[in-house]
Amino acid sequence: MMSGKMSWLDWLACVLVIVGAINWGLVGTFDFDIVDQLFGMTNAFARLIYILIGLSGIYLIFKCNGKKEM
Repeated sequence: MMSGKMSWLDWLACVLVIVGAINWGLVGTFDFDIVDQLFGMTNAFARLIYILIGLSGIYLIFKCNGKKEM
């Protein structure tokens, strides 16, 4: 896992992944999509948020996989 000082990109990716995880938990549990409620389903900004969350997850996969501590 990541350790030490986080860059702004690391921090942003972590925040977006946490928001995405909470959103999926709400969707699965209560059928409530907070991104849809805040920005609307047809809003291009909501789509951008979903894309950024997905890219953040991919970024963190590579970031965490590259840090092998012994």
